[in-house]
Amino acid sequence: MCTRPRLTAAAMGLAAVLAAGIVPTAGALAETATSAVPIEHHVVKIDGTRFHYVTAGTGEPVVLLPGWPESWIAWRKVLPLLVGAGRRVVVLDPRGFGESDKTAGGYDLDTAARDLHRFLETTNLATAGGVDIIAHDVGTWIAHAHAANYPADVRRLVLTESNIPGVTTFAGGIPSETANLKSWQFAFNRLNDLPEILVQGREREYLAWIFATKSFRPYAIDAAALDEYTRQYSAPGAMRAGFAWYRANFDADGLAQAKARAAKRLTMPVLALGGSEGVGDALRTTVATLGDRVQGGAITGATTGCGHFLPEECPDELTDAILKFWQSTSR
Repeated sequence: MCTRPRLTAAAMGLAAVLAAGIVPTAGALAETATSAVPIEHHVVKIDGTRFHYVTAGTGEPVVLLPGWPESWIAWRKVLPLLVGAGRRVVVLDPRGFGESDKTAGGYDLDTAARDLHRFLETTNLATAGGVDIIAHDVGTWIAHAHAANYPADVRRLVLTESNIPGVTTFAGGIPSETANLKSWQFAFNRLNDLPEILVQGREREYLAWIFATKSFRPYAIDAAALDEYTRQYSAPGAMRAGFAWYRANFDADGLAQAKARAAKRLTMPVLALGGSEGVGDALRTTVATLGDRVQGGAITGATTGCGHFLPEECPDELTDAILKFWQSTSR
């Protein structure tokens, strides 16, 4: 396991802060946390594949998984809030995300679940009673698959803003303009070769379009964050890896895996959340068919709605919901 030294905050702009690996706080609830939370970067090799992750804080661990097209920095606003609540936060870049390896294969969810299981074992996070896990978007795909296949690993599970491949149903026919803006990438990203041909050299434009159309608070993903996502997804193989998550999990083999997982009940407490302007209550409704102790619904802000990118758009509201969930399901 390789570790980069702990860093402390300095008077610098957000772009420099992100480049240095320091996570600033944001929002009203964030004022209860420190003004900047020192983090540590790590790399661990699992079955020959290198995985990047960051850690911050002390206390009982919680593992966070980002969605696509994001990376660990998607949790930069939530991380200090959880640290402020007394938790040790571990944010993993799954295979193909952020600074983790962009392998040729391994993007099916059974493999992703095994990756997470082995990560918990390798980093000594696999303990009796399980660890708390929070996930977003594609991270939710991974977290659900992992909880289904390795239930003893998970104490409590938080899933946000996603469908569940092979379980969520999609209405047929021509989608409305609103629905198309939210879901067009499922068909596009599955195409062979064409996405790479069209996106190469235009990664920033592609990512900016996704963030603008799927968010309700587009200002939440500012220029510095977009710069960092563009850097990460302009790396060799990064976009191909992102598209591979869609190709691998919506083909015949991926859907067969999903059918087998759907037959496994989730016995741990689950919080399933959508943005009021994102999937709303649909994720809770879907997960309620899979689990015995499911709660959740749609999150909205005090003055405006929440879109797809909950950890970036509505970190205060999301963290508040998670903390209340943990309090209601404590040992």
